[in-house]
Amino acid sequence: MLIIGCDYHPSVQQIAMVDPETVEYVERRLTHRAEAEQFYRELKQRGVSVRVGIEATGQSRWFERLLGELNFELWIGDAARIRAMQVRKQKNDRKDAEHVLKLMMKDAFPRIWVPGPENRDTRQLVWHRHRMVQMRTRAMNQLQSIALSEGVRRKRGLWTEKGRASIDELTKAVEQEAERRPEVERLQTHPGVGPITALAYVLVLITPDRFQCGKQVGSYLGLIPCEDSSADQWRLGHISKQGNGLVRYLLGQSALAATRYDHDWHRQYARLANRKNHAVAKVAMARKLALRLFWMWKREWDYEEWKKFGSYAGQLGYQHGVQSITA
Repeated sequence: MLIIGCDYHPSVQQIAMVDPETVEYVERRLTHRAEAEQFYRELKQRGVSVRVGIEATGQSRWFERLLGELNFELWIGDAARIRAMQVRKQKNDRKDAEHVLKLMMKDAFPRIWVPGPENRDTRQLVWHRHRMVQMRTRAMNQLQSIALSEGVRRKRGLWTEKGRASIDELTKAVEQEAERRPEVERLQTHPGVGPITALAYVLVLITPDRFQCGKQVGSYLGLIPCEDSSADQWRLGHISKQGNGLVRYLLGQSALAATRYDHDWHRQYARLANRKNHAVAKVAMARKLALRLFWMWKREWDYEEWKKFGSYAGQLGYQHGVQSITA
């Protein structure tokens, strides 16, 4: 098997390649897309197995599709951990490709999980609708500002039916995709959670089996606070925001919507808002909603079952979500 360490850029890639059997080492610089595609197709014609390693990047979709078409193995690594394992201070494309290759040869390459093509396409649908809504909101705010400065107040009358129809088509497509997934429909039984929030949540987490507890879900979505503690001083800052930004936004909106339908939810939000402020309360409720949806999904419960059993149902020593005295 040929092992290739690749330092990938949008317009070019530097590769370091070695054949473990012959120990032949080759370095090349390939421009995108024609030269790079020709190079990998020639390897396919030779009938050799190929394993390629790259750092995680957002501009490699065509490259991933090409390697998938050729049945080549692609390893995608954590860019931060790859850089942290590089001891030398000198940095250039040749050394970066060589470093990736060495990590793969030593079986120390920090691979990360990558969603499949269908999942990515559906995510793009949800993202596209979200961006369209943002564009519409900005345009509406600008038009309203101009109208108000001239003493005119038209509210929704300033937005055309055509502009609303374009987003309605995307919303219908999202709803159709949500209907195909029983776990999405189950999550929609929670107050405030609609098809867009539920579908985005499922697409990002993929499966609840990836996480052992709700805390890992909060960390994965970037809803836990940053920490800067030392000695006897304990400091917590803003949330990390390391996860998917769209899911965090949708969870925040759904959490606020839930306060209008659920009395207990409204009471908890009001108590947090009085103690802290509305922004902190919104984030806290978004995290609470993320964890609750996780347990509903993991236990295959709807909202009514959640209210009856809680997150500890099915575990020894718990009855109706409450720990028994004999446990």
